[in-house]
Amino acid sequence: MNSRKMIRSRRSSSMAVQLWCSMMLLALITITFMWGFQIYFMEQNYINSNIREVQEQLTPVLSELAVADLAGNGQMLSYLGSASGGKMMLIDQKGQLIALYSYGYPIDLEENRVELQIWEQIMASDEYQNVLDRVPYSKEIREGSRISSYQTGIPVTYQSREAYVILYRSFQELYKVLDMNRQQLISLTVLLTIAASLLAAFLARRFTRPILTIKKTVDRLAGGELTATPGFIRSDEIGQLASSVEELGCALQRVDVLRKEIIANVSHELRSPLSLIGGYAEMVRDITWSDPGQRSENLDLIISETRRMSEMVDDIMDYSQLQSGYLQLNMDSYDLCEIIESETLRYEPIARKNHLTLQFMKPPKEYMIQADALKLTQVIRNLLNNAVNHTQDGGRITISVTETADGFRVSVINPGAPIPDEDRDLIWERYQRSQHQGARRQGTGIGLSIVSTILKAHGASYGVDCASGMTCFWFLLRKQ
Repeated sequence: MNSRKMIRSRRSSSMAVQLWCSMMLLALITITFMWGFQIYFMEQNYINSNIREVQEQLTPVLSELAVADLAGNGQMLSYLGSASGGKMMLIDQKGQLIALYSYGYPIDLEENRVELQIWEQIMASDEYQNVLDRVPYSKEIREGSRISSYQTGIPVTYQSREAYVILYRSFQELYKVLDMNRQQLISLTVLLTIAASLLAAFLARRFTRPILTIKKTVDRLAGGELTATPGFIRSDEIGQLASSVEELGCALQRVDVLRKEIIANVSHELRSPLSLIGGYAEMVRDITWSDPGQRSENLDLIISETRRMSEMVDDIMDYSQLQSGYLQLNMDSYDLCEIIESETLRYEPIARKNHLTLQFMKPPKEYMIQADALKLTQVIRNLLNNAVNHTQDGGRITISVTETADGFRVSVINPGAPIPDEDRDLIWERYQRSQHQGARRQGTGIGLSIVSTILKAHGASYGVDCASGMTCFWFLLRKQ
């Protein structure tokens, strides 16, 4: 038992863990998307947009640069400086740096020797040959996986001589900003991970708490505490589950009550015939042989009560089998009137013994049905037994079969006080018996429940009607 509880606890715990993991996975996917957006969209896209910007600004002036002299053309020099978004270098026909502009403004080369490092790097690169050969070029300079700078070389004219312009845009400052953003993103990622972990743990606990409550309730029900309930009301699926568990508890309570009623009823019903059997057996033992009539009467009573006990046991066994789900119908084609007539003939001696008249109003033709003959015989037997038990001496029990548009209606009619309306649905339940018909003797309380179960299996409708001092139990079978 302890091991089972441990397994259940582990399962419930694993559910919380699984829920936590699912939420964390969702958070990690979100964080991964943020990083992807930062690296592949913001960085790469921004770099590419800067390169396209340089190219788009140069395109309209390329034809003018081929014929115009940059000397004294401050407007063009300013335009090229702004188009570069960084440095612009003017080189003479010998490949020497003439002028250097930063964001459109000239730089004093003598005072800003640091700015010459870019030109020195170009001179040391393969692109310098393009400068000497006056061949246009565009190139992305990479440092590892990053584009560190972008260069564009254009042949121009300066002071009526061949010259060359290099537009240079560095992305180092941009990367500094992006690296700062990455640091902030790392900090944000850590904070988001911690927050997501705490939130996931809270939500996992919040979602699993009612499930654990329901589990504990089921465990209490399994342990015999049938009044246990989850104790909360919700409108979602968990609330529906809690409601179902509560209904289960109520059903188990009803079953427990019925179980106790079974024990009480069976004990009561068996005690009387057993007492009679014992008493009359003693009388038979002690009676003188000079009074054979008294001896025979006592033996008849013993036999009668024995049969009654046997019927009780049979009813209990039949009902147990029907309710256990083992009811299987052997359907075949039968004449309904033959089944009723056969059972009526068998029951006539019992009716006569109880000073009753049993009459079957047999129709002139066959009423063919698809049914389980043995189970249907049991229905007729139990209805007749119920009628005998609730009919006073001298009464008449009538069985009739009539054809309707929906099928064949079988009626078992006996005189007696009417069954109250509030009891008419209850009498079909197990161990429920009406107290308003002046019964000559009590049955087991199972017979009508057996009737109900068998008729439901046949798909038949049934009921009870009371009118003019008569009680009619009926059922309707479909035609073949």
